Amino acid sequence: MSDTPKKSIKTMEASRRSVLMGGTALAASLFAPKFLKAADYPTAAVNTTGLAVTDEDVTIGILHSITGTMAISETGSVQAEKLAIEQINAQGGILGRKIKYIQEDGASDWPTFAEKAKKLLVNDKVASVMGCWTSASRKAVLPVFEQYNGFLYYPTFYEGLEESPNVIYTGQEATQQIIAGLDWVAETKGAKSFYLLGSDYIWPRTSNKIARKHIEKLGLKVVGEEYYPLGHTQFNSVINKIRLKKPDVIYAIVVGGSNVAFYKQLKAAGIDMTKEKPVLLTISVTEDEIRGIGGENIEGAYACMKYFQSLDNPNNIAFVEEFKKMWGDDMVIGDVTQAAYLGPWLWKAAVEKAGSFDIDKVREASPGIELTTAPEGYVKVHKNHHLWSKTRVGHAKADGQYEVVFETAELVEPDPFPEGYQ
Repeated sequence: MSDTPKKSIKTMEASRRSVLMGGTALAASLFAPKFLKAADYPTAAVNTTGLAVTDEDVTIGILHSITGTMAISETGSVQAEKLAIEQINAQGGILGRKIKYIQEDGASDWPTFAEKAKKLLVNDKVASVMGCWTSASRKAVLPVFEQYNGFLYYPTFYEGLEESPNVIYTGQEATQQIIAGLDWVAETKGAKSFYLLGSDYIWPRTSNKIARKHIEKLGLKVVGEEYYPLGHTQFNSVINKIRLKKPDVIYAIVVGGSNVAFYKQLKAAGIDMTKEKPVLLTISVTEDEIRGIGGENIEGAYACMKYFQSLDNPNNIAFVEEFKKMWGDDMVIGDVTQAAYLGPWLWKAAVEKAGSFDIDKVREASPGIELTTAPEGYVKVHKNHHLWSKTRVGHAKADGQYEVVFETAELVEPDPFPEGYQ
């Protein structure tokens, strides 16, 4: 692909070791420090719109659920963002200024997300926000960011069908995840029938709408479709329906804490995913959720995402090492956690390219930003504010990690408005 500089990908062979710098574990193989001086970037010149920027520091927001049913999924995003901030600060910060952050809890409640977003933008005047997980929370805050011209780095794989000048989407959209995953399971597993299952809100419903269209385009069949509220814990009824329908694939988009109950009840009902009859393919369970589910309860399932902790490249080895140093050896890293880690680095790159913290200038500078050293590999910001990235399929093991069994040869161009799927 012309948009994928091959020479950039070669830089992934950089040293995997890390060094200590200023008391902070800094992965030297990830991002080379620039040590820019604030004196060379006067505050009056780099902050013309009244953001929380001084001669010494710049303040950003972190907005995720650390309580409620989504905490199981979003805690890793907070940890990854704080790791990136510490590493950036150890390098001297951005334009010579250290990053400070104000953390708010969306509490797994969409109106709360909107309220906290307005606080961060209007009262705290943060220069950017790393935040949200569910599409419902993103949709709740989007009008706030557009009204007050804030800038959000959103880390979650999602349904697409959106492109905002006030958001950088660091996760995958439907063409990079849903469609690619269905093609893989149809081709490699000979799947002909599917049972669609999801939590009851916009992302699972829209994703399954796209999935149904693609399944039918492939000449295959959907034999069932069910949705349950966030936090739901009783899945025995739908599991019985699945047993009766005998689909080749259970296509699961259950979200948050409900996954713990679903996979435990699936196993208790005698559905052995290691035998792949049926195959379980999820686009919602990362290693973060497996930590709560238990590897023994999801062993044998497949997941389609762009990142797994087991990726064997020098960037990822260094990243995993630094993450565990900061948060504990028992921690795991899922797809959204890694995508959240990219947010502060992409923002830093855009600010330095723009030579300004002003939102309009950062927005203008963002397309074309590249990270050759991201844990997932090379990524690049598209003009539609999504990332070029690879699609991968992982196979869940009893130890709670996914083994990568498939990845696209090249990066997949993001297309949030795929023709025929809207």
